Amino acid sequence: MGSFPTSLLSTFLRPNSIPFQHQPPRRPLAPPTSLPQPSACRVFSTRIEENQPTVTTTRRPKRKWLKKLISSTRKHRSKSVKEDQPLPSMIFKVFDDIIINFIDPPLRVSVDPKYVLSHNFSPVNELPPTECEMIEGTLPSCLDGAYFRNGPNPQYLPRGPYHLFDGDGMLHAIRISKGKATFCSRYVKTYKYQTEKDAGSPIFPNVFSGFNGMTASIARLAVSTGRILMGQFDPTKGIGVANTSIAYFGNKLYALGESDLPYAIKLATNGDIITIGRDDFDGKLLTNMTAHPKIDPVTKETFAFRYGPGPPFLTFFWFNENGKKQDDVPIFSVISPSFIHDFAITKNYAIFPENQIEMSLTGLIGGGSPVRADPRKVARLGVIPRYDKDDSEMKWFEVPGLNVVHCINAWEEDHGDTIVMVAPNILSVEHALERMDLIHASVEKVTMDLKSGMVSRYPLSIRNLDFAVINPAFIAVKNRYIYCGVGDPMPKISGVVKLDISLSEVDRHECIVASRMFGRGCFGGEPFFVAKEPKNPYADEDDGYIVSYVHNEITGDSRFVVMDAKSPTLEIVAAVKLPHRVPYGFHGLFVRENDLTTL
Repeated sequence: MGSFPTSLLSTFLRPNSIPFQHQPPRRPLAPPTSLPQPSACRVFSTRIEENQPTVTTTRRPKRKWLKKLISSTRKHRSKSVKEDQPLPSMIFKVFDDIIINFIDPPLRVSVDPKYVLSHNFSPVNELPPTECEMIEGTLPSCLDGAYFRNGPNPQYLPRGPYHLFDGDGMLHAIRISKGKATFCSRYVKTYKYQTEKDAGSPIFPNVFSGFNGMTASIARLAVSTGRILMGQFDPTKGIGVANTSIAYFGNKLYALGESDLPYAIKLATNGDIITIGRDDFDGKLLTNMTAHPKIDPVTKETFAFRYGPGPPFLTFFWFNENGKKQDDVPIFSVISPSFIHDFAITKNYAIFPENQIEMSLTGLIGGGSPVRADPRKVARLGVIPRYDKDDSEMKWFEVPGLNVVHCINAWEEDHGDTIVMVAPNILSVEHALERMDLIHASVEKVTMDLKSGMVSRYPLSIRNLDFAVINPAFIAVKNRYIYCGVGDPMPKISGVVKLDISLSEVDRHECIVASRMFGRGCFGGEPFFVAKEPKNPYADEDDGYIVSYVHNEITGDSRFVVMDAKSPTLEIVAAVKLPHRVPYGFHGLFVRENDLTTL
C-alpha cells in the first residue's frame, strides 16, 4: 500500500541504466522453534538477519522473555553472519545502523517492529502445498477453485522503523477440489524481494516508515543512491511490494500493491503459487497502479488509476476485455497530492474520493511523515465519464467530513442524473495511518445529483465496519447486500455482518440483518462472497457463501471458514484447519477452477 513515498523515492532514484550485480545468495534463517510467550506480547515467530535490531529503552521494567528473545537472536545471528561480505555492503550497513540508532530510531509505537509485528502480525515462513484437515461440515462444490489472501510478511526482521504496510507480499492460497483442500503460502517474488534475498539482508528503504523527518529522509536517500551507484539494486525494475490485493482480469491473475506495477502469478496444479513476473502491459504502464482495480462483470473491462507526489497527481486508465491497456487520462483538476487508495465505477462513470490525507513536505520539515491528514482540507468526490479522453467533463462535489479509503459500490439512478455510492467513512482520519486501532469506519450511503450539484449522505450502521464486499456480479449496478468486517479494533476483524441497504430507503435505521462473531480470541480478515450459481441470472443476490481465514490467538491455530450468506446467523457450513498460522493481512479473491486453467 502507498505509492506516495515510493514515487517520491523514484523521483530521486531514477538513472537511465544501472548495472545490477547479484550478491552471493543466502537464505533468511528459520524462526526459533519455541519462544517464551509473554502476556503483553505473544511472539509467534521471528526472522533473523545479521545485524541485531535496535531495542529502544523505555521506563518499563525489563521482562525475562525479552532477555531470552535477545539471547535467542544472538544465537541464531552467529549462524547467519556472512564472513565474506563485500566492502561496499558493509559500509552501507554501517550507515544504516547510524541512521537507525542515532537519527531515526523506531520511537513511535506505530513504527516499532516489536509492536507492529507482535501477536498474529508476526511473519511466517513459506509453506509448500500441504493437504488440509476438514474439521467441520463439507466444502460446497461451487468452491472448486482457489481462495487467495494477500498481506505483508517481511522477509527479514526490520532493522529500524517498520510500518504494517511495508512488508513483502505473501499470498496464502487454499485450493479446493471435490471437497478436499490444499494450502500454500508463498512470497510474491518481486524485484525487491529477490534482490534482498540474494543480498542476504534488507537494502531497500521502507516506503511508509523510512521517511520520518527531513534529516532521516535525506540520509536514507543518500544511502540508497550509493547502493544504486554500486549496482546493489536498479530502481527502474521496481522498488515496491505487492502486498495488498489480488485481481483477475485479461485472463491473468495479479498480485497488487500500489507502490509498483502488477505482478502476474499463477497456481500450479498441485496448489503451488508461482510468480511469473512484473507486467508493464507491453510498455504502456510505466510506473505504479492502484491495488483496487474495478472489473465490470458485463463488459469485462477493467478500470484503474495511479496517484503520486508530482503532477498529474491522479491518472485514470482502463483495460479492454483482453487486458490491453488504453491511453492515460491525466486528472489535472486534482491540484495537490492526495492519498486516493480506492475508487468506484458505475455503468457510465468513475468516482474518485479525495480525502483529507495528503502528502506534504511540511510533515518532513516538522520531523514527521510526509503523509498525514490535513484538517483544513475539504474532502470531495470527483465524477468522470469512464470513457472520456480528458478530465474536461469531470465534476467535483465538496463533501466535508467524508474521508473514504475503501469504496464498496456505486450505481446510477434517475436515468443517470443521480449517482449513489456506498463506502466506509473514516471518522478519525488523523489516525488512519498511524494508529489504525483508534479509527472508526462508518458505512455511509452518499447520493450525488449531477444536475443540481447537491450531495446527501447518511450512515447505514453505527458499527465499526470496513473491508466490505458484495456479490461481484453487482459491481457498478444497484445492489442490496453488503458483507463487512467488524473492526475490534482495526485492522483485526472480530466477525462479519450483513447489511441490507434497502432498509435505509424506508427508515434510516441500523441496516445489519445478519451477524457472525468469531468468538473469544478469534479474529479474521476481509470476507469474500462466492455465488452458488454465478451464471444463473435469476439467482438471489445473497445466494452464496462468505469465506475468510480466521485465527485463534489462544490456541495459535488458523482456519478457513465457509459461512452461509443467506443465514440470519451467517452459519458456518464448513471449516478447514490450516497446516500453519495465517497472519492478519489485507484483501483476498476467490478464483474459480475454470479461470485457474486459463492462467
